[in-house]
Amino acid sequence: MTNESRARSFSSAAARYAAHRPAYPPELFDTLAEMAGFPLAGARVADVGAGTGIATALLEARGALVVGVEPGEGMAQEFRRRNPGTPLVRADGNRLPLASGCLDLLTYAQSWHWTDPAHAVPEALRVLRPGGALAVWQNDPDTGVGWIADQQNRIEERFGPGWYINERALSQEGLRFTDRRLAWSRRVPVDTHLAKLSTHSLFLIGEPGTDAFLEEERALLMDRFPDGWVEEHYVAELSVAVRGRETRKGLFG
Repeated sequence: MTNESRARSFSSAAARYAAHRPAYPPELFDTLAEMAGFPLAGARVADVGAGTGIATALLEARGALVVGVEPGEGMAQEFRRRNPGTPLVRADGNRLPLASGCLDLLTYAQSWHWTDPAHAVPEALRVLRPGGALAVWQNDPDTGVGWIADQQNRIEERFGPGWYINERALSQEGLRFTDRRLAWSRRVPVDTHLAKLSTHSLFLIGEPGTDAFLEEERALLMDRFPDGWVEEHYVAELSVAVRGRETRKGLFG
């Protein structure tokens, strides 16, 4: 299954994605403003790969002026339903339908790994004003927590190590980033956790055995957490590059 096919799979489960995917901790946006060097309030922002608008809504809550950029039809429909007052354009990060130098901030929440950096990096440089910032972030499962590490191992044993696309591994080459890691958690019912798991592309593309795996996983988790609740632990990985600022070996801006 190609990366493009996996990217398209999200539109088939847009409402489930919006309902069950985790958001991001408030500290992430505090840190983003600190690293970017300007407040989010009033900032002109494009949230690329906006999906159903999880990050878009949180940026708007900080006072940012946000336009969503989303290629998928199903995700775009859910975005409009949940964020009716927010502008949205149908495009991806490889070719942004935005004027040169028009943005203070360009964000990719859980979405940089679906771009081609050979195109997305020049586009970022084009649409950002001097001193503007490119921010890439994602929630990664915190495998320092025992039950989460066990679950990750079971998934890899069944489906292989490539099931979870780690955005950071694909986002660094040719860019100059400053990085921060923020640990956080949320407490949810077991069924919410499994529904969240089912929104990852491995499960959406119909890989053989995924339905059976989720049923088996539910039995294991209910045995381990008989009250029916789990504490999902994440590490929010944030990388910010400011146009014209040198922060790491390489060239950005």
